[in-house]
Amino acid sequence: MLRFLPFVFAVAVTTAVLPMPSATAQAVAKDTPAKTASGVAYTIPKDWSSKVQPSIVVITAPENDARVVIVDAGQAKDADAAMAAAWAAYEPSMNRKVEIAQDSPGRRGWDKERDYQYVTSPNEHLVVASFALFYGGHWTVVILEGSQSTFEKRSGATDLIISTIRPANYQEETFAGRTAHRLDAARIAQITSFVKTGMAELDVPGAAIALVDHGKVVFEGGFGVRQLGEAAPVDAHTLFMIASNTKGITTLLLARLVDQGKLRWDEHVTDAYPPFRLGSDETTKQVLIRDLICACTGVPRQDLDWLLNTNAQTPVQSTFDQLARTVPTSKFGEIFQYSNLMASAAGYIGGNIVYPNKPLGTSYDDAMQSLIFTPLAMNDTTLNMQKALGGDHASPHGNDVDAKTEVASMDINMTAIPIRPAGGAWSSAHDLIKYVEDELTQGVLPNGARFVSAKNLLQRRAHTVLVSKDIYYGMGLIDNERYGISVIEHGGDLIGFHSNFVAIPSAHAGAVILTNSDLGSDLRDRFVRRFLEVLYDGKPQAAEDLANDAKNDKAAILKERALMTVPADAAASAQLAAHYTNPDLGHVDVSRDAQGTVFDFGAWKSHVATRKNPDGTISFLTIDPGVAGFEFVMTTDQGKRGLIIRDGQHEYRYTEAAVTPGG
Repeated sequence: MLRFLPFVFAVAVTTAVLPMPSATAQAVAKDTPAKTASGVAYTIPKDWSSKVQPSIVVITAPENDARVVIVDAGQAKDADAAMAAAWAAYEPSMNRKVEIAQDSPGRRGWDKERDYQYVTSPNEHLVVASFALFYGGHWTVVILEGSQSTFEKRSGATDLIISTIRPANYQEETFAGRTAHRLDAARIAQITSFVKTGMAELDVPGAAIALVDHGKVVFEGGFGVRQLGEAAPVDAHTLFMIASNTKGITTLLLARLVDQGKLRWDEHVTDAYPPFRLGSDETTKQVLIRDLICACTGVPRQDLDWLLNTNAQTPVQSTFDQLARTVPTSKFGEIFQYSNLMASAAGYIGGNIVYPNKPLGTSYDDAMQSLIFTPLAMNDTTLNMQKALGGDHASPHGNDVDAKTEVASMDINMTAIPIRPAGGAWSSAHDLIKYVEDELTQGVLPNGARFVSAKNLLQRRAHTVLVSKDIYYGMGLIDNERYGISVIEHGGDLIGFHSNFVAIPSAHAGAVILTNSDLGSDLRDRFVRRFLEVLYDGKPQAAEDLANDAKNDKAAILKERALMTVPADAAASAQLAAHYTNPDLGHVDVSRDAQGTVFDFGAWKSHVATRKNPDGTISFLTIDPGVAGFEFVMTTDQGKRGLIIRDGQHEYRYTEAAVTPGG
């Protein structure tokens, strides 16, 4: 099934957004299952409305500027013909070019699938994508179209629709009631073989995994190398940045403080830490300690502020400064919206409670060491970047514009230091599996001692908001109940580092995987499915999905490369100012070297390519391995040259400056 990532859909545009249909249908009060005329199942999310037309269902977001359309395309010779027929029935004036069309294995009852992304211009800020599904001689087409901001904000609801579109009478695979196999030598070999094959397919230089079964670590080890061009192998103790997997460990700190009576889950954050503020006084008053990492407060993802305007020396107070100017974009408790800054605040507040007389950063680091890492014997794990880089560690890798895997700079990952409770920890497979063991024992250490109460450990898994069908966010943890059992997991992503952990309480088993390349995100995603297949004799899907991911991801990189001019077009580059500033994102300095035009943000820099968009605008895109994809649109405002960059819900405008800021 199409993995919904709205921020990558709007890649390049030919027409303005199509008008939304009039709201003739009333919004539903709860998630509501429904069927098309041909019997295809789907779900209308809470607060969304639907309009049923002959062979077409239009499901519209509450903002009325984004919609998911399901078309019964009937019998057609192939996916392309079905897609053409669907657009003709739904919006005959559609004239966007297909940028990427890729086949995927049929899943969730479908025999096959073909996914499409359409050319847009960045200034439209649109999602235009579709996929064709085939079953029993008939095609069903799904179209996503509308505001990128709304799709980003309502990604959980959108994924609920997509994940519930299934053929009539399809029954989801379930592991409920099954007894999991023990991880013997043969089954461990199936898992390690999957990892090694996936590394080869994705050109991932190094990976480490660990497996635990009924309280015993049955495997831990590494594969490949720490860095391309060097011989040092990855082993069980090699450190990787675990990125957002830091969040669940941070909430473990909060659970211990609740055990000690130093915090309450239902305590107002402003009582525990009076300086805490959001851009909304109303929301500030509502936030309790348990809400800090719930992804449920309405605070949107707003990462460009720290990715482009922080460095290793930025004070940790910047977390609270940024939150104070961050305005929630949805109601409290309404929908899933992921926030790194809120998680960062949670860690610093917890640390401040343990060591109130120490600086915020030091108090968090010391609290994690004394209350988490040392008791769990996580002796490799550190929050100290320089310590990690001075020892047995993996280097990050990314893809260049020609899809070749290269070593990536660590510079942008340094921006995680000021928000490290959200994603700055380094750990090894040897250490991280101990954290998984603690989840499986519900807080009991290997020696039988109680580390944290089961009640407060499990509170971190309490469902807060829906991420997708049967998938719920807790406190830095996800409870995935898609297969009829509880699968506790979370991913971690930074430049060149992608990780995952999984704990399956009913199987008394768990696993971790750490990778050192950006395409390793595919490997870690499919690793969880493969782990379940091995435990429960599930349908063998993970290997096929991973091979397809590798093929499609590399093809997508090359498709995007075909639209770019590398090095950046000389005439366009000559129109750039030497310096730009933005009050939130800092500065961009423009220079040139033998490889072309360079954008320098202070903490990190990258060569850029150009792309001419269908609306005539020119985009400059960062292209260095690991940091490829930051897009800046050239503009002029009141006679001054400028650049525009956007994330899912925000737009930032840089304007030319006479001198280098601070220079």
